[in-house]
Amino acid sequence: MKANIGKIDKWIRIVLGVALIAWAATGGPMWAWIGVIPLATALINFCPLYRLVGINTCAR
Repeated sequence: MKANIGKIDKWIRIVLGVALIAWAATGGPMWAWIGVIPLATALINFCPLYRLVGINTCAR
């Protein structure tokens, strides 16, 4: 798995993921647990969806 997520993209995913998980953990809707996905992709620097559509936000 070659990294395909850049720095800005990574930080957006981390913030969004943590916010959704915190919302779910504090009584938010069950679907908010989907925040695990952007958080996980940010931590491993790879997004399978980006690979499918040919997007790469890493600096070249």
